[in-house]
Amino acid sequence: MKVIPVVCASATKLLGVRTLLSAICDLLPPAEGDPSKPPQAFVFATAADPFVGRVNYFKVLGGCVKSDSHVHNARAGDERVATLFFPRGKEHVNTPEVCAGDIGGVAKLQHTLTGDTLGDKGVSPLPALELPPPVFSVAVTPKSRGDEEKIGTGLVRLAEEDPTLHIERNEITHQMVIAGMGDVHLDVILEKLKRKYGVEAATETPRVAYKETLAGTAKAEGRHVKQSGGHGQYAICVIEAGPADRGEGFVWQDKIFGGSIPQNFRPSVQKGIVDTMAKGVVAGYPMEDIRVALLDGKFHTVDSSDMAFQIAGSLAIRKAAVDASPVLLEPIMDVEVRVPERYLGDIMSDLNTKRGKIAGTEPDDGWQIVRAQVPESEMLKFALDLRSITQGRGTFTMKLSHYDEMPAHLARQLIDQYQKEHASAKD
Repeated sequence: MKVIPVVCASATKLLGVRTLLSAICDLLPPAEGDPSKPPQAFVFATAADPFVGRVNYFKVLGGCVKSDSHVHNARAGDERVATLFFPRGKEHVNTPEVCAGDIGGVAKLQHTLTGDTLGDKGVSPLPALELPPPVFSVAVTPKSRGDEEKIGTGLVRLAEEDPTLHIERNEITHQMVIAGMGDVHLDVILEKLKRKYGVEAATETPRVAYKETLAGTAKAEGRHVKQSGGHGQYAICVIEAGPADRGEGFVWQDKIFGGSIPQNFRPSVQKGIVDTMAKGVVAGYPMEDIRVALLDGKFHTVDSSDMAFQIAGSLAIRKAAVDASPVLLEPIMDVEVRVPERYLGDIMSDLNTKRGKIAGTEPDDGWQIVRAQVPESEMLKFALDLRSITQGRGTFTMKLSHYDEMPAHLARQLIDQYQKEHASAKD
């Protein structure tokens, strides 16, 4: 690391390309491998070819990989190698074998991805690629109705080519979210999606996966009674709902003495409550860490049913939750930021304005590492802020730490917005 070659080139204008390729040949000689050893190859890239499907590119580090043979993938099991080729631009030059030191390609392997090791079963896998975690996310929706499946299929194929692209279907917010190395990276991905797979996607800021819980305790009655001719519906239950300890999830207590609700209908009350909690009551987010006690109720020998008591349980938890001081829990992220020393004050000030709690700083050879805990909602565009503050030199990583209670005034905004939308939907 005393001398670092720099070669200037432009692929679009074909300037300096020959110089670059010559420099690679002169300065980066291939590692000499023994062709007589068992084959060992490292897959360094994957491409989705519209004509032949998935293509894996690999470098052979020992032995020879042969066409029409079987190799072992250390991660995914055995693979059959059909035809090998040398990539020459867009041209594929078929070859019976690729030996140590050479780069080759193969199509239609079933399970092999970038970073895998191919070889005999006895060959140890090579160290996995150390990929940076994603730092910027957007939610994607199709611009045209009916394109959801095409978007999903295209993104999965692009993720096979680019292991730094992450795709997630968020079960709480019901959004498809893609994450990568920054806004430019994701812009390129969406352009590829349009060009290669003919589907356009609109983007928006991802919604945060909040959760609901209760700060107080309240009793409520769930009454579902419809008796107007024919077989009716009759179910009444009385519950008490309140907070459980953080991390307990849902705690159910049957406190009925006697037969005010028969034993076979009590699980139906519980199911109605659990199903409603999963959808949210005050802001549309799942409820957790809730303790519910079934206290009393009434039934009818003819008109009571499982479904009637499920509905009664749902009505009861909705009433109780509104009266039991509902609060929102927000995800808190562990954040680590690395910036040049002269930007330390600006970054700490920015994190403070984002409701962050600075855990400490650490010098790193002219740089500073800042560790903090920051609400996820404040970090959605931090990659752009960091680039602006540090002129593109800062980097950061973050991961989920825990959920914590959201400030009341911010939670009230989300609750009011949901209640307003919910009321208009009912109308």
